[in-house]
Amino acid sequence: MLPAPARSGPSPSSRPEAVTPSVKQVKQLDRVIIRFAGDSGDGMQLTGDRFTQETAAFGNDLVTLPNFPAEIRAPQGTLPGVSSFQVHFADHDILTAGDAPDVLVAMNPAALRANLGDLPKGATIIVDTHDFTARNLTKAGYTANPLDGDVLGEYAVHPVDLTGMTVAAVKEFGLSRKDASRAKNMFALGLLSWMYGRPTETTDAFLTKRFAKVPDIRDANLAAFKAGWNFGETTETFIVRYEVKPAPMPAGTYRNITGNLALSYGLIAGGVQSGLQVFLGSYPIT
Repeated sequence: MLPAPARSGPSPSSRPEAVTPSVKQVKQLDRVIIRFAGDSGDGMQLTGDRFTQETAAFGNDLVTLPNFPAEIRAPQGTLPGVSSFQVHFADHDILTAGDAPDVLVAMNPAALRANLGDLPKGATIIVDTHDFTARNLTKAGYTANPLDGDVLGEYAVHPVDLTGMTVAAVKEFGLSRKDASRAKNMFALGLLSWMYGRPTETTDAFLTKRFAKVPDIRDANLAAFKAGWNFGETTETFIVRYEVKPAPMPAGTYRNITGNLALSYGLIAGGVQSGLQVFLGSYPIT
């Protein structure tokens, strides 16, 4: 894809919908590492992939690190069932997905506990408070709620009821609470897209196409995405937006590529150039 021109955030036409903006500071950064983490059914891979696509469209250099749980799903809310997606993006050439996330988005207690040890002091943690129940805290191995007291005092913690606000945002579509809450990953994506000035057009188009045959699900995901973006714009919880300028790149057409696709192209090219038949034996997991 063609790298986008430099800009400080989405243009007015790309913003999900009109809101009354509050005064926000804008802080310049040269690089950021974000990790989305939740249960294997929380859609963290899709969330990370969409943030990556938006970041590629903006023109940053980037490297990602998906972390999949076991194919045989562990019990919901437990540490072995945590799935995460990390994206490192910058205004310059980078070579790794990074080691210590600057931002952790944790959708439940297990996601917080499984990833907390990787965070440096001062890192930002955005936590969905909805699942911090006694039962889920116990499954994650907590004896007390880490959001209470000063257990997380070394970090910038933002407790947000992502699930509750998502359910409220999609109420008009008549979904069950379970189905409505599944759009919380899009709310989180909208919020992080606002925080880092990511374009929104690519995700709007993706959701519209992906759920074209299920209008209620399509509209609910779009509404949750917009609600997350607008929450960032209007809330007093987040008073700073961040800007990571596009990386300087020669003009041309660029491809956002995954490891699986790169391996496939390499095998095909090797077979063509060598004139030999190529056999690939692999295990069919994502």
